Amino acid sequence: MKKLALLLVTATLFTACNSYDSANRAAFVTLLGNDTLAVEEFTITDSTITTRVILRSPETQISTYVMEFDEYRGMESMLQTDHIPSLGFSDEGATARSIIKNGDSLRVSTLGEDGETNSYMAPYEPGTLPFIDMVHWPFEIAFRNAVEAGEDTVSQPMLSGNRISDFVIATIEGDSMTIRHPFRGVMGVDVTAEGGIQNLDAGLTTRKLKVHRVDDLDMNALAERFARNPVGELSGAVSAEFQFKGTNFRVDFGSPQKRGRELFGNIVPWGERWRTGANRATHFYTSEDLMFGDLEVPAGEYTLFTIPEPEGGTLIINKQTGQNGQTYDESRDLGRVPMEISIKEDTTEAFTITVEETEEGGRLNLIWGNTVFYSDFRVQ
Repeated sequence: MKKLALLLVTATLFTACNSYDSANRAAFVTLLGNDTLAVEEFTITDSTITTRVILRSPETQISTYVMEFDEYRGMESMLQTDHIPSLGFSDEGATARSIIKNGDSLRVSTLGEDGETNSYMAPYEPGTLPFIDMVHWPFEIAFRNAVEAGEDTVSQPMLSGNRISDFVIATIEGDSMTIRHPFRGVMGVDVTAEGGIQNLDAGLTTRKLKVHRVDDLDMNALAERFARNPVGELSGAVSAEFQFKGTNFRVDFGSPQKRGRELFGNIVPWGERWRTGANRATHFYTSEDLMFGDLEVPAGEYTLFTIPEPEGGTLIINKQTGQNGQTYDESRDLGRVPMEISIKEDTTEAFTITVEETEEGGRLNLIWGNTVFYSDFRVQ
């Protein structure tokens, strides 16, 4: 398994990890492209893990987690305290969430936007850990437990909301392991002898994050720096409207950022179906009948998927609407048409879809980085 290339960052903030002697005290830096998305610092004892986390999307959130282990090295209890970003970890903060094992269930209490505490019961399975989106210290515990179990494959139950999902951990060879998210895909992980995460590559998942371990972080300095500088939405929702030739068009899509990454042939593989954006499936509406080549597209709303290829690829027009971009039913395809490809000199940071007028009719453009995929159509 290839080792991840580490992003060089300010030496006073991030200290590279040269050894893992202090395996029970370390930190993670989580990157999305060239942006630092999150930083975490944790200390593990026989009975607890205490973590300080700075998460930068959509707004900067600064939190402390304290989790007590049960006999299965899962949750006996967990307390999340959120701090005022401008004050960092210096203020006492407020309890944002607590999880307490109660017999064969977990009692979850969360602080609502109205300031009221909401509680509910969630299921419990032996060894259950919390799933916290874009936060990786629970995976540190999961891999340590997997290594201690000594099995080629183990199933790690993780709680998200009021539901438990199984994350499958598998040993590949040497220090290489994988963990399968129930619906986002497989992450490759390099681990220490104890199972601690050295590098985690989620490039094959919908998140496409990369995580690396460091010895230490100046969390107070980072809190001050990042409190003023959130990353924002990872893939903001865009709705764009166009009008020409007596026709109204609308496209609704999630717009991921380039963030210094190689796009097509890398995070968007050649020859594989792509959701064509992020999050919810990309939707396309036309008020009039269209012809994409020989394919008639009656007035109405559709979802768009693509299969990018170096020479252009395929645009898929599907009749199912309202679904997530990972949901695709080929039996509901209206049809497939070729795409052309062109390369432009300037770079478009955010994935963009436009519908432009041409002499013959119109053109649907999919623009990201230096690449434009397009398909021409006629208005009937």
